[in-house]
Amino acid sequence: MNDLKEISKILQNHEKRIFTLEGSSAMKASGKVTKISNTERVDYSGPTGGTKYLISKGFFKEKRDLASVREQLSQDGYHYSRQAAHEALKILSKSAGPLVALKEGKRKTYVERK
Repeated sequence: MNDLKEISKILQNHEKRIFTLEGSSAMKASGKVTKISNTERVDYSGPTGGTKYLISKGFFKEKRDLASVREQLSQDGYHYSRQAAHEALKILSKSAGPLVALKEGKRKTYVERK
C-alpha cells in the first residue's frame, strides 16, 4: 500500500515536470488537467501576433494607419504583405478586440480601445 502512494507521488511529479516542459497538451493526454502556473502565454507569431506585440509595447496609444503599422512590424522583424497586416487589424478591431478602427477620410486608423 505504501509503495502505491510512493509511485503515485512520483508519477504526479513527472506529470508536473512534463507539463512545464511541453505545455498543457501532455497533461490533457493523460486525462488530468491541473493548473501549475497562472501566467498566460501570449503567442506573437504571424501577423496577428505581431500586431498583438505592438499593442503590448503601447504602439497603438496614438492613431496609426496601415502603412505605419506595416513599417513598425517590419522594424520588429515581422515582414508581411499589406493584405496580411490588414486582416490582422480587422480581426483585432472587432467589437471584442483590443483595437478600435476609426474612419478618417478614405482611410482607417487604428487605436487602442479604452
